[in-house]
Amino acid sequence: MLNKQADHIVKSFDEELKQLNNIIAEMGGLAEAQLDRAVESLVRRNSDLAAQVVNDDKRIDNLETEIGSLTVRLLALRQPMAQDLREVVAAIKIASDIERIGDYAKNIAKRAIVLSGFAPMKPVATIPRMSRLALTIIKDVLDAYIAKDAEAARAAWRRDEEVDEMYNSVFREMLTYMMEDPRNIGPCTHLLFIAKNIERIGDHATNVAEIVYYLVHGRSLDEARPKGDTTNVPIDG
Repeated sequence: MLNKQADHIVKSFDEELKQLNNIIAEMGGLAEAQLDRAVESLVRRNSDLAAQVVNDDKRIDNLETEIGSLTVRLLALRQPMAQDLREVVAAIKIASDIERIGDYAKNIAKRAIVLSGFAPMKPVATIPRMSRLALTIIKDVLDAYIAKDAEAARAAWRRDEEVDEMYNSVFREMLTYMMEDPRNIGPCTHLLFIAKNIERIGDHATNVAEIVYYLVHGRSLDEARPKGDTTNVPIDG
């Protein structure tokens, strides 16, 4: 009888952990879609699509709240230890990073709305390439989380430096445009903020990769975080 009860408890806990994984996967999918649509709204100068991205951000926020409630319940009732505890804590941290990715996508959409009032600019073409790379990293780290694949997480983690290098390129390009014509300062500033948002999204994706590595091995990555941002300008928002 005791064995059957213990088996039931273990099975119930496994199902709750699976539910956590499913919510994280849903959050990640929404965040990816939000970033993709935000950049699409910028390129197509589609204010309606951008407004939809801004409005849909609350779906990610609601899922983060759901993660918070479920993890508090698991910690209180199950009192997990070792690997199980890491699973719960990882879900809390990853949900927070995904929520921030959603916020940055929303910020991009807001600036896309403003930029739709300016004449089209050539530097906009650089943003989608940077976004595609960030999206690839997000997808890879989330896949690594679901598969509990530490090496896949490490491989994605190393690619963040590529996002930083692309941001450096965009930064220099924007400065050139602003120096060529002061009328470009307004729209280029918005584009610079957008590029910085994508660079920060890459940082949050690397956070997730580090969490996955810790989840699997119980220790932190023993490498210095790859950083290629050489602008040293505190742009965020």
